[in-house]
Amino acid sequence: MTDYERFVSYELTKWKQEMIKESSLMNRLSKKVQTKMQELIPEKAHKILTETIKKMVQAIVVGSDFIQPVLKDKSLTLQQRDERVRKKIEDYKKIAAVEGAGTGAGGILLGLADFPLLLTIKIKFLFDAATLYGYDTSKEEERIFLLHIFQLAFSSDEHRREVFQIIENWETHTEKEQHVDWRKFQQEYRDYIDLAKMLQLVPFIGAAVGAYANYNLLDRLGEVTMKCYQLRWVQEQKEQG
Repeated sequence: MTDYERFVSYELTKWKQEMIKESSLMNRLSKKVQTKMQELIPEKAHKILTETIKKMVQAIVVGSDFIQPVLKDKSLTLQQRDERVRKKIEDYKKIAAVEGAGTGAGGILLGLADFPLLLTIKIKFLFDAATLYGYDTSKEEERIFLLHIFQLAFSSDEHRREVFQIIENWETHTEKEQHVDWRKFQQEYRDYIDLAKMLQLVPFIGAAVGAYANYNLLDRLGEVTMKCYQLRWVQEQKEQG
């Protein structure tokens, strides 16, 4: 391993502790409140939301527009790949901020339109990052891996621990977790971004909130994506001796 890879490995150890730590009292209380609020939503509405997100994400993930040729240069180091991904993160943060400001300034209808637009931006970033790390996104298991990264970035503490265990053991996971609980997926994601997206609909402050929220959501996704692929890289290096 290079000095950089050893440094990354050390940082990953600290990140793992963050991913598996127990929820704080405040987070547990917040989750209980959100759960109670969800119980007030009619079952029919839950089904519509679940099906909408399922179809939206599936359409994005199987969309050939996002799949790029595998990066052929195998000589690139982890450090070089990380640098390219960091630049990509900055690019996408700016794109998301502009999109959030535009929809946030447009009132409720455009504010609601932000949901699928931001989701598309996030998925597009994931595909780009996977390609830069040298993974073939034409393979179904790699696209499923992207969905797990997404869930790790935007989930409650309890669900985050479950997803992290899958990601940490991805190479040895026999079924590659090809089944996705779409209702759980949409609830966790919606809960994570609820407050920011609600404030985005408020007149006068919607544009500023939208830009700020989207910028930070992409920053969060970028950080988690890098850590997940660094983890796979380090594990593969260890296996190769």
